[in-house]
Amino acid sequence: MKTKYYSKFIFLVLFGMLLGFMPLTKTLATDLLAPQIGIEKASNQLKIKMQEPEFTKDFKQITEFVESVIYPNVDFYKISALVLGKHWKIATAEEKESFQQQFKLLLIRTYSRAFVEFKDWSIRYLPLNMEAGSKKVIVKTEILQPGLQPIGINYRMGISKGQWKAYDIMIEGVSLVTNYRTSFKNEMARLGSLNLIIGSLTKRNNDALASKNSS
Repeated sequence: MKTKYYSKFIFLVLFGMLLGFMPLTKTLATDLLAPQIGIEKASNQLKIKMQEPEFTKDFKQITEFVESVIYPNVDFYKISALVLGKHWKIATAEEKESFQQQFKLLLIRTYSRAFVEFKDWSIRYLPLNMEAGSKKVIVKTEILQPGLQPIGINYRMGISKGQWKAYDIMIEGVSLVTNYRTSFKNEMARLGSLNLIIGSLTKRNNDALASKNSS
């Protein structure tokens, strides 16, 4: 299935937004608007990191690298709130923090192998009509790869503390947030509490990481 096949690329691009930024050229700064510039700079940095074989093969290095810059570039608090929906509103501060950490680790653990599967791509930015003072925008792009049809990837972005941050990614109309909201809704129905969901997620992450470390 096309959408399933490219779901890893969604997270590859998401991770790209978590990486450090490259200096902008004058042409880039002129041609793109602020929300697009963040994506473009991160994409360039991701390409550079993927040239380092030890980076793509070392899960610990990937985790540490993403962890060190995740909050400045992605609104993970908002992603977590959207994923949990009404359950987020009644969660304690400790539960919110624990869920964010384990959910973030789940994403990194599950999709880190995508780093080695996509080697060459470019991004085409579709026209962005953004009114002055806008605080939310959808950045529409197409991912181009040799020999493949363009893949539509849209970013929901908002202003947080004066910086544009991503809080959802949609591939061919399929939302990351919506997918995980359905998954955790089913988990809530099965387990009955957010605390049990966090415990289950923590165990799965720890078991998977222990397996990685022993291999």
